[in-house]
Amino acid sequence: MPVDRSDDEPGGETGVGRIDDNEVARAAAAIRDGESVVYPTETVYGLGADATDPAAVERVFELKRRPRDKPLSVAFGSVDAALSLVPASDRAARFARAVLPGPVTVVVDRGDALPGELTGGEPRVGIRVPDHETARALADAAGPITATSANRSGAGSVRRVSDLDPQVRDGCAAVLDGDETPGGESTVVDPDRGVIHRAGPLADEIREWLASEP
Repeated sequence: MPVDRSDDEPGGETGVGRIDDNEVARAAAAIRDGESVVYPTETVYGLGADATDPAAVERVFELKRRPRDKPLSVAFGSVDAALSLVPASDRAARFARAVLPGPVTVVVDRGDALPGELTGGEPRVGIRVPDHETARALADAAGPITATSANRSGAGSVRRVSDLDPQVRDGCAAVLDGDETPGGESTVVDPDRGVIHRAGPLADEIREWLASEP
């Protein structure tokens, strides 16, 4: 059964500043050059780099001071783009189409197109299609990008560009300012195993989907 999106947390483009297409294009070019950028999502600000480039992924870990055993998720511009790159099962693909775009991270097989540096060598990876026009446009233009919050590991997530850690800001080639974001964390789900690793938005609807869909 489809997930009911009528009671979603506030997100999308509501109340979020419009970012010029040229700014997005410049940020995407920086990502293709191996740089990192800060971008808004329907939850918090994210730190984006080329998710297919092991060196760019390593720099994200370094910038965040994030332990390598804490995997990074990957954002795509569309569900089709995600499913064209990762070898998702039929169940995982159906689930992704039911909940995305939205504040949900879907755990699937990583496959060979995404580097092991993202996940500490583990074979599964989280995929995101944010419910945010700018985030999707950036991922469309740059290719799959890292989807991790733009803060130092252990610090609070960032909802306003003015709250960015100076070292994170200085380490990025571009900062896309979309005003204050709604906050919160995505719900993390492994549909193949029927497990919700982190409950957040849509958790009740997701539990119903997992229980009712083969």
